[in-house]
Amino acid sequence: MKYYLYNSLANNGIKPQLGPGIELTDAVGMDYAQFIKGLNPDDEVVLIGGDGTLNYFINAVKGCEIKNNIYLFGSGTGNDFLTDIGKKPGEEVLINSYLKDIPVVYVNGLEKVFINNMGFGIDGYCCEVADKIKKESPQKEINYSGIAIKGLLFHFKPCHAAVTVDGSKYEFDNVWIAPTMKGRYYGGGMNMAPQQDRSSGKLSVVVYHSPSKIKALMAFPSIFKGEHTGKKDMVSIFTGNDITVSFSRPCAAQIDGETVLNVTEYRAVLS
Repeated sequence: MKYYLYNSLANNGIKPQLGPGIELTDAVGMDYAQFIKGLNPDDEVVLIGGDGTLNYFINAVKGCEIKNNIYLFGSGTGNDFLTDIGKKPGEEVLINSYLKDIPVVYVNGLEKVFINNMGFGIDGYCCEVADKIKKESPQKEINYSGIAIKGLLFHFKPCHAAVTVDGSKYEFDNVWIAPTMKGRYYGGGMNMAPQQDRSSGKLSVVVYHSPSKIKALMAFPSIFKGEHTGKKDMVSIFTGNDITVSFSRPCAAQIDGETVLNVTEYRAVLS
């Protein structure tokens, strides 16, 4: 049997349309671990959603042995994972090979895994602001680029950051963003780490730093095409398996788009 799972609380409650004869199962409240353990050997599962759906799934089944075929049918607004592996929303993509060797992040007493990135800085700020907008106006469309631009100009203040990669420590002033990347993309199409390969067995931490908010703002659009990496005076990239980022003051962070408030440090590990 093939199970099609969707979240009725996502996409403003709009039920996905996959075609005639396909029966959808609402996964709200589902114990994914027990569900996976109870499958028959020839059963298959299709997750309907985007990066948030995939992140929730991998954390819910953490530690489970997955023997059945798991597919992702991309829908919704966030599909950076599919973009990274060269696929598009609207088709069933087998993802079992990507559910292995997933990095773990330790932050504020939490231990979670992520499929795309662990973000810190203005990306976390954008998720924090977006959460407030969704709470106040659930039907309102979120403009993350607009939030980021206003944050760069007015609201977000850069930090001093200490970045430790496999035991080597680096320090930076005026840091705006310092995400650790498993894939290349995040934030709805931003090519933050264009040289990162999710199958390489390494993570990339990208430190975006500048004392000038105008310079930081002018260079910001280049991230969407991955052209920011050529700006060596304001972008530093390191690769490794054990990455710790510490900020000089608490900021919002995000794990595959999920907000974590009041963070001063995170550690991402890929064994």
